[in-house]
Parts: sequence; C-alpha cells; structure tokens
Amino acid sequence: MALRPLHDRVIVKRLENETTTASGIVIPDNAAEKPDQGEVLAVGPGKRDDKGAHIVPDVKVGDRVLFGKYSGQGVKVDGQEVLVLKEDDIFAIVEK
Repeated sequence: MALRPLHDRVIVKRLENETTTASGIVIPDNAAEKPDQGEVLAVGPGKRDDKGAHIVPDVKVGDRVLFGKYSGQGVKVDGQEVLVLKEDDIFAIVEK
C-alpha cells in the first residue's frame, strides 16, 4: 500500500466481524454492523505541540485497535477499503 499518513493520522484496516452467532445463526452482510476493531497499517509522524516538537503517536504498525463505529474517513486504495483516523479517534490498543 502506498499511503503515508501525515501528522497524527493512522491508516487502519477494519477486522471482519463474526458472521455467525454463538448459537449458529448466520448474520447476512447487509444486517451486520461495521466492525469497530482494526489493524494499524501505517502511522504518521505525530502532531506538533505549541513549541513545535513532535508528539510521538502511541500506536504502531501491526497494533489491533478499537475505534468508534462512525470514526474516520473510509477510502479505497489498491482495491482495499481502509480507514483514515486521527489518533484521538482510537479508544484503545487490544493487548494479546
């Protein structure tokens, strides 16, 4: 992928939700909610503080993150749909 995010922007690929419930009910694609977890594909250098110093982002490439259902802007790059989020839109990093 040839995207290099600027400032505190983060490129995230949504992770697919389960399409079958624990009881075996299959959820059709048009009824399923958008997933609110994703994998970080790229991270910008960070925003600057009042004195001009870079604030290093807390997330890194490969992190699994939680974000709001309506956060960010969806874009299509090389046939793959990704989200461009501000680091502030990310709620948490999922620890394994």
